[in-house]
Amino acid sequence: MPTPDRRTLLRTAAAGLATAAISPRLFAQERAGEALASLTGRVPPIGKAERADRLARAQAMMQAQGIDALLIEPGASLIYYSGIRWHRSERLTALVIPASGAPLVVCPFFEKPSIDESLAIPAEVRVWQEHESPYAPIADFLKAKGLAKGRIGIEETVRYFAVDGMKAALPAATLVEDSVTRAIRMRKTAAEIALMQVAADVTMAAYRWTWPQVKAGMTPADIGALMSAATKHLGGKVEFNLILLGEAAAYPHGSGKPQAVKSGEVVLMDCGCTVEDYQSDISRTFVYGATPTVQQRKVWNDVSQGQKIAFSAAKLGVAAGSVDDAVRGYYEKLGYGPGYALPGLSHRTGHGIGMEGHEPVNLVHGETTKLDVGMCFSNEPGLYLPGTMGVRMEDCFHMTAQGPAWFSRPPVSIEQPIG
Repeated sequence: MPTPDRRTLLRTAAAGLATAAISPRLFAQERAGEALASLTGRVPPIGKAERADRLARAQAMMQAQGIDALLIEPGASLIYYSGIRWHRSERLTALVIPASGAPLVVCPFFEKPSIDESLAIPAEVRVWQEHESPYAPIADFLKAKGLAKGRIGIEETVRYFAVDGMKAALPAATLVEDSVTRAIRMRKTAAEIALMQVAADVTMAAYRWTWPQVKAGMTPADIGALMSAATKHLGGKVEFNLILLGEAAAYPHGSGKPQAVKSGEVVLMDCGCTVEDYQSDISRTFVYGATPTVQQRKVWNDVSQGQKIAFSAAKLGVAAGSVDDAVRGYYEKLGYGPGYALPGLSHRTGHGIGMEGHEPVNLVHGETTKLDVGMCFSNEPGLYLPGTMGVRMEDCFHMTAQGPAWFSRPPVSIEQPIG
């Protein structure tokens, strides 16, 4: 039997025969392919000069702080410095950055060809066999540099067994917290900001395509399939699509109860993608198929004002926690809370964002880190009314020399939730 072409599939689905001829997910992909073109085709990835600058800044900071080397496992920080995209397993792959000179990459012998594919910096690569210790090449490298008794910074996500292995291989060394990597990653460069902007543009374009297609009876998975299809065709890598309907929107990360779109109920969408390793995170809330109630409109407007207050409070040099305090103080005057109590804002006002969806530093009470140029944050002071509804608008911003600047602009009304 010949395979039907795209137009035939679309006509079949539109005629109500989708369950027999085409899955909802495939149908979403087909519709997105008909309507959308990639926004990322000419986006430049992080280049050699940028990575060289990262290493130079890290090494200068290491020297200033008396750190002789850094140990980094696979993850965002490994990609950040070296370009290596690799997974974590019981077999250690690691990057060692000395305070001067070229870095070292250590990996299993049989994995080296794969590691070499994404290695984007000049570095020595040493391998270990299955019966050997992965820490021996690291110890040999550091001993040759006279660092057997040095201060070795351990990146914050390194697993305990790797720390334990380092202690055994270099018993005279002092293992310390890596105070360098987060300090550098926290302050994004122009190249990083540009990639985050494209990621935000992709997510907003996916929202604009998806929102009009939301229909009564759709499940969160149905809406998520539409959003995922749009994101992929627009050139983004899907990171998450959290869809909360009706009462489920009152719980920030949702409910396991069955949900379907109903007229007059809230639809909360929290979605994000990655472009060249940098992420977006944008939320929108609207009422499907009916005029919003007085309560829905009021809560939506309260959250909208909360976003504006957070944005205005985000000034260079202020403590990150003061942004959360400003929003929470406003909400408490309206009768929400107090603090994290419900109904009200039960989570922080925002989180750092970059190569990871959630990075330090957070916009949360008590955080004393001062806002600085290049820092990037979500702004999501949602309000949640258990048993009834919730509203979250989330847009990210970055700090410039002139103050905060949006990656995506917040919507202006509950009737125009996308903008």
